[in-house]
Amino acid sequence: MRYLPKSDAERRAMLDAIGADSMDSLFAAIPERFRLQEPVAVPGPLAEAEIIGYFRDRAGENSVGYSSFLGAGVYRHVRSVVADSLLQRGEFLTAYTPYQAEISQGTLQWIFEFQTMVGQLTGQEVANASMYDGSTALAEAALMAERLTGRHRLVVARSVHPEYRQVLETYAQHAGLAISTVGFASSGRFDAEALRAAVTPETAAVMIQSPNFFGSIEEVAEAAEIAHAAGSLLIVAVAEAVSLGAVRPPAEADIVAMEGQSYGLPPSYGGPFVGVLATRDKFVRQMPGRLVGQTTDAACHRGFCLTLATREQHIRREKATSNICTNQALCALAMTMHLALLGREGVRELAEQNLAKAAYARNRLEAVRGVERVFSPPVFNEFVIRLPRSVRVINEVLLRDKIIGPLPLGPFYPEFTKCGLVCVTETTTREEIDRLAGSLERILASETKDAAAAAPRTAGHRA
Repeated sequence: MRYLPKSDAERRAMLDAIGADSMDSLFAAIPERFRLQEPVAVPGPLAEAEIIGYFRDRAGENSVGYSSFLGAGVYRHVRSVVADSLLQRGEFLTAYTPYQAEISQGTLQWIFEFQTMVGQLTGQEVANASMYDGSTALAEAALMAERLTGRHRLVVARSVHPEYRQVLETYAQHAGLAISTVGFASSGRFDAEALRAAVTPETAAVMIQSPNFFGSIEEVAEAAEIAHAAGSLLIVAVAEAVSLGAVRPPAEADIVAMEGQSYGLPPSYGGPFVGVLATRDKFVRQMPGRLVGQTTDAACHRGFCLTLATREQHIRREKATSNICTNQALCALAMTMHLALLGREGVRELAEQNLAKAAYARNRLEAVRGVERVFSPPVFNEFVIRLPRSVRVINEVLLRDKIIGPLPLGPFYPEFTKCGLVCVTETTTREEIDRLAGSLERILASETKDAAAAAPRTAGHRA
């Protein structure tokens, strides 16, 4: 009963309450081809030792020794074993939310430190206690801009992460927001003239990403000038937080929505991550989530408390800035520990390693016959290359060499079917980059040789 808490009698009572004759009728709305027709084939019953052995065997089937060049919003970086160890302490794992400030000073203090570090990274004056992830932080920033301006239109650069834009569209369609998408120039940056033409007195915010989805560093100051000239706000998304160790922070932005996964969190099949939202002090009362502040008690001792929590759990629902009911506290703690261990110089050194290795990889791949660089502006640790044929097809061949190749851009940008996004971080070795270049040379040379060999036969057939 511990793992199957509902008895047959209880299930029968629930079915009767909702008017269903059986479990089959309950799931009748699901097409039959998607329903299990027989129980899942799992081994057992097994003793505890046998279960442990079973999962060890399954783990041994995982592929190891692969080199990955994937990024696009999820990045593989060095993580401190010290932070991992500290994060497992019981007081961190069991603390859910600091409602009782008098017994949660440790939690409130590190959230305050998290907010301080985020402000320093982003060049903003105030940050909240974290959001779910980068995509929802961007969507919440859009809703925040609507409240601040009283306007209901957004202008979004097409170079913003496609999945971030999908989340934004989901939020917008239920919030009455209209979205206009502006293309990118041949440089890979947002098209300044198109952006200027798209912004109107009804625009609540202009939304760009830097480094953008193609890896290019955007002209944040120019975007801010265009937005502010129309009385709009500028929202800057940052998917690769490590870039802020080397790239100038988007201080001209009114709101920064960032994904903090790169600092101390593993890719973990896509989550959980930690969203970051930072803004100017004058906008703080429309900032979603919660804010921890520093104060003093009656004895003049420093203490911490929830300064602002404008969410529906704390105030009347109609006055809430967001329906997000929590923050990513444990993930934010991991990010805080990681940043504290790195320090200012460590953050910069980490970013410089990414810059150096990406520059080497770009030069090495451009030297391969048939590989072209697509965009020219400065990049951080990602860049786009064009190949002679479909990236998906070439990636299938690269897998035989235990290389996970570039992200195919075709599914997101149909005009870039033969283009791939390459990511190189400090964890990527020179040998791995050389191996990728060597495999591409071999694959493309083989295809060229095969095409040349086939040409005379084709000509003879025509004759």
